[in-house]
Amino acid sequence: MADPHHDAHGADDYQRGEMAIGEQAATWKLVQAMFSWGSLAIAALLLGLVMAFRPGGNIFLGLFLCVALFAVGAVWLKSGSKKAH
Repeated sequence: MADPHHDAHGADDYQRGEMAIGEQAATWKLVQAMFSWGSLAIAALLLGLVMAFRPGGNIFLGLFLCVALFAVGAVWLKSGSKKAH
């Protein structure tokens, strides 16, 4: 059975961790960037393919819309919040 809480071990004895988390923070930032850019690339590719291969579609229209969506999305992602948490 678990040890009961003793008054000798008060809440003031707790010490917060002091481990450096720079590598974990950098990895998480990379993962977020990969999700953002990957989602944008998939959306642009999907739009281009749908517009190119739909009945009556045009491959040049699909290519143009793909590039246009990626360009607008890239500007939007680059101008994102730079505020650290």
